[in-house]
Amino acid sequence: MKTMRGEVVLSIPAKKAWEMFTNNEVLSKIEPDMLASAEYIQGDGTPGSLRLFKLGPALHGYVKESMQRIEKVEPGRCMSYRVVGGELRGMYDPYRVTFSFLPVSGKENEQCIAEWKAEFEPVSPAVPPPEKAKEAALGFLKCFERSQLCI
Repeated sequence: MKTMRGEVVLSIPAKKAWEMFTNNEVLSKIEPDMLASAEYIQGDGTPGSLRLFKLGPALHGYVKESMQRIEKVEPGRCMSYRVVGGELRGMYDPYRVTFSFLPVSGKENEQCIAEWKAEFEPVSPAVPPPEKAKEAALGFLKCFERSQLCI
């Protein structure tokens, strides 16, 4: 299985970033051009839950929606899921993503490292690595700083 990862430093505490990431109502307001809506269509965010992301117009040339089955949750720290529906499912099988929010040592109340990690297998040799997904995820995470002041 192939792996890709990236991270951004956010000027908000890890606890705040986690709360934003796990709250669908808040998540849907952060950057609607990138993520139009997030909802649990089954469950409540615990392992086994199904979460549907409807992507905004800025990403429609790549992905319009993604349905994910949550596999692992470490409250306040990370969430892992497997994509089970949407365009990414047609490009990679499996496609697993983990979002982590880690406090910056010595600045725990001010900053965190938001990490995106994907484990994937392209369905054919012609399918490129999910570089666009990485860029979109990291760009969206960076929007957390701007939005947290409004929420």
